[in-house]
Amino acid sequence: MATVYFQNHVVTITFEEELQLGTAVWSGFLNSQEFREAITNCIELIEGRKLLRWLGDNRQMKAIRPVDQEWFVEHIMPRLQQSALRRNAVLVSEDFFNRTAVEQIYRRAEGQGEMTTKEFSSKITALAWLKEPINTPA
Repeated sequence: MATVYFQNHVVTITFEEELQLGTAVWSGFLNSQEFREAITNCIELIEGRKLLRWLGDNRQMKAIRPVDQEWFVEHIMPRLQQSALRRNAVLVSEDFFNRTAVEQIYRRAEGQGEMTTKEFSSKITALAWLKEPINTPA
């Protein structure tokens, strides 16, 4: 059962302890303060609970400002790469500008750290991939 970690008018962040899974369901446009607050809550949940899996439901999320993309790459990506997170499933946004922004962020992070990111259009398929066994270092 999912536990709500953080919620406001644009995002709901939950986690499922037994699956070591966090989820962020986004809706609409976030200004810089909202984006950074929500993302900071995401990374603190990932680090605090040592989550292995993440589902970013971006289907209703709108554009991410270039300044916030830079902030994410500079401040959050290094923390993600140092975290326990191994699988990151992204439900692709219906918004072209959001899709482009998210692709650019993850392209810059390719090959760094042990996290694998995959894009999905189906939540069922994304969760099936996330729930597959993960080989973690002993």
